[in-house]
Amino acid sequence: MTRRTVATGVIGSVVAIALAVVAAVAASLGGGSSPAGQASLYRGSEPPGGIAMPDFSLRDQEGQPVSSSELRGNVTLLTFLDSQCTESCPLIAWTVARSIDSLRPAERRQVRAVGITTDPAEDSRTAVRRFLARNRAVGRLAYVGGGEPEHELRRVWKSFYVLSSLESGRDALHSAPVRIYDRTGTWVATLHPGADLTERNLLYDIRVALRR
Repeated sequence: MTRRTVATGVIGSVVAIALAVVAAVAASLGGGSSPAGQASLYRGSEPPGGIAMPDFSLRDQEGQPVSSSELRGNVTLLTFLDSQCTESCPLIAWTVARSIDSLRPAERRQVRAVGITTDPAEDSRTAVRRFLARNRAVGRLAYVGGGEPEHELRRVWKSFYVLSSLESGRDALHSAPVRIYDRTGTWVATLHPGADLTERNLLYDIRVALRR
C-alpha cells in the first residue's frame, strides 16, 4: 500500500468520523429541531443561534469584490467549491442556480449566492467561468477567491471551520454545505448535497429566511 493510499484512507476516516459526530449531535437535538427545542422553521438543519457570517473580502470570477459586509441586507446562500470537483460541486451549483431561477423577481433581488473556492490555485477565472457555464450558474452564483493568495483563503476557511480540497489533497474531498444567512448576516440553516439539498428544500428555506 502506498503512502498516498494510506493518507487518503486516513483523511476519509477522519471525515467519516466527523460526519458521524455531527449526525449524532443532530439526532440528540431532535434532527431538524431548533436550538431551543421548538419545531424547526427550516428544512435544513439549524445551527446554534446567533452565529454571524465571518468577515471576508474576495473577488469573483469577473474581478468584482464581494464582502461579508456588502452581503448584509440580503439573504445569502454561501457554499464552498472546487471547479475540478465532479461530485458534490456540480450538484451544489446546479441546485443553487435553479433555486434562484425559481424565485419571484422581487424575491430574487433580495437573495445573493456565493461560492468560496477551496483551491485558489486551480480555480483560475477561466476555470471558474467554465464551471459556472457548465452548470448553468452564470449570473446566479458569484464564485470568489480564485487566483487569490493562499494564505488569505486559509484564513477564510479557518473562520468558517471548513476543510478545503487544497488541505485534503483531493478535488472532491472538502466541506460542501450550503449555508443560509439572513439579512442580518446570521447563520440560520444548512443543507447538504446528497442529503437534504434539493431545489424544493432550498427554495423553501430561502423563503422562510426572507419572511423573518
